[in-house]
Amino acid sequence: MNAKISNHIQSFDFLQISEARKETLQPLIDFIQEKYTIQSEIRLNFICTHNSRRSHLSQIWSQVAAHHFNIKQVYCYSGGTEATAMFPMVAETLVHNGFDIQKLSKENNPVYAVKFDGNQAPIIGFSKRFDDAFNPESEFAAIMTCSQADQGCPFIAGAEKRIPITFDDPKAFDNTPQQAEKYNERSLQIAQEMFYVFSKID
Repeated sequence: MNAKISNHIQSFDFLQISEARKETLQPLIDFIQEKYTIQSEIRLNFICTHNSRRSHLSQIWSQVAAHHFNIKQVYCYSGGTEATAMFPMVAETLVHNGFDIQKLSKENNPVYAVKFDGNQAPIIGFSKRFDDAFNPESEFAAIMTCSQADQGCPFIAGAEKRIPITFDDPKAFDNTPQQAEKYNERSLQIAQEMFYVFSKID
């Protein structure tokens, strides 16, 4: 694990997560535990409207958490109700958090390779619809990371379970002096909560 990411992991304090929030996270814990118990593949598709911010952060930190807790056969994805692009500040925030990122293409919707460990395969990040061919067709949990996607997408084809776990959008601070601080804050909130989720699997 990259050293800076390891330092963040050591700083996580699950006592900071409210009981109400833990109740919100419990259905995701239950889904992962059920699959883990029967040694089945665990597919998680994090969905937000534009697949540009929160869904990417959730996908990436969840994959890191699964690796950290040595929970095998976890495959994390992300998607939106429409494809746009991964917002550049998300990549900057991940670099600040300790990830190594390569930009593999330079079109309007670039593809990123995100590495959290020198010996692990990178996580591929780019904006896509939740039903893009890159994502699983069936037997996955659809985790709705924003209320707009949750309300605007009443049906997710192929989803075995639909789980609303919404996060405040750091987009609200774009082009303000607080932008970097708020993106970092949201990234580490998502990280801490996903690590809490995977810490409960046994």
